[in-house]
Amino acid sequence: MSRTTACIATIALLLGAAATPAAAGTAAPQAAQTRQPATAEVRAAYDRADALSRQIFWSDQADIDPMDPVAGVKAAQALRELGRFDQAAEMAGKVLVVQPTNVEAMLEAGRAHIARGQAFYGIAALEGARDARPGDWRTWSLLGAAYEQVRRPDDARAAWAQALTLSPDNPDVLTNMAISAVTRGDTNTAEPLLRRAVAQPGASLKVRLNLAMVLGLTGNMAEAEQMLRRDLPPDAADRNLQWLRERSSNSAGVDQARTWGSLQGG
Repeated sequence: MSRTTACIATIALLLGAAATPAAAGTAAPQAAQTRQPATAEVRAAYDRADALSRQIFWSDQADIDPMDPVAGVKAAQALRELGRFDQAAEMAGKVLVVQPTNVEAMLEAGRAHIARGQAFYGIAALEGARDARPGDWRTWSLLGAAYEQVRRPDDARAAWAQALTLSPDNPDVLTNMAISAVTRGDTNTAEPLLRRAVAQPGASLKVRLNLAMVLGLTGNMAEAEQMLRRDLPPDAADRNLQWLRERSSNSAGVDQARTWGSLQGG
């Protein structure tokens, strides 16, 4: 058991014991039964936990204090990571009901609606975040993805251009632009964008896997296989390569891009 897991398990036991004072045979006063937010140390431990543990913990923290500026947002983020996009959008919306100026909640609402394929319902929140923090590249990048999903390509390009002005060569922005091109079947535009993204110091595994997808779809299976076998376990690499071989003769449509997203993690 890792130190983080052991810490979380110990914390869970302590919290459970604290929540049931009557079990020891003493009648605790009502005030003593009031739950308190976790300490900074406990929160830090859960931030290193898996998505399911974080979702349970942060949802509980949000129940304890709906005005906590962090808990509801982190619960929504964990739900999104678990693929529970509708619930993530709902959680972010709950935060905004009681904290309408919480920019991080606005961003998380936008992410969740984009992820569930209903970006239209996240645009108002993202535009609110943009107005509150016009210098934050994340708001522009997410707006670009949302605008693209609702078929506003000119607005999407303008938003991404602003994001790159604020954060030049940002791999996340470049990847959003590339995936937008992939969903239109324009792999010729997507490939140089992803190569540019992969070359950045902050490029993630997901960026490299998206480049591998585009290379495979354009018939460059040798380079795609080289990248996949470097970044994924053998079984996951085999599964992704099989997916690419089956589709290499087709253009990459929206459904294909989403299916690829479900395969990447192995």
